Amino acid sequence: MKTVLFICVHNAGRSQMAEAMLDRIATERRLPIRAMSAGAQAADALNPAVIRVMEEAGITMVGRRPKQLTPEMAAAADRIIGMGCEVDAEACPAVAALAEDWALVDPAGQPDVAVRRIRDEIRLKVEDLVERMIREDGG
Repeated sequence: MKTVLFICVHNAGRSQMAEAMLDRIATERRLPIRAMSAGAQAADALNPAVIRVMEEAGITMVGRRPKQLTPEMAAAADRIIGMGCEVDAEACPAVAALAEDWALVDPAGQPDVAVRRIRDEIRLKVEDLVERMIREDGG
């Protein structure tokens, strides 16, 4: 089982969408991939626009909540992906271990139409990640 950790500042938007999408794809395709997400300064709640646009895409965010990034989470991950959150290594030591950074626009304060575009960009990146992980594992 491979574990992917998506990180950003608040774990209220981008990293949550990526985690939920990877969970969905891994479950549907029966892949040995586990998704996690966390934030360097976890928010109190998910971004309401993120909840709405994910529901529109058929992915429920019920039960998901922002999580504080811990050294144990970073150590347990096979791959750590940043969401383009301008987090420095001092605020978030896991940044030094990023496999890649997706440089995504922050959905905070954005209208639903913009959050949909971010969601769709994340979907494409997650699908590409899955294909790369399958190739890396020789499948």
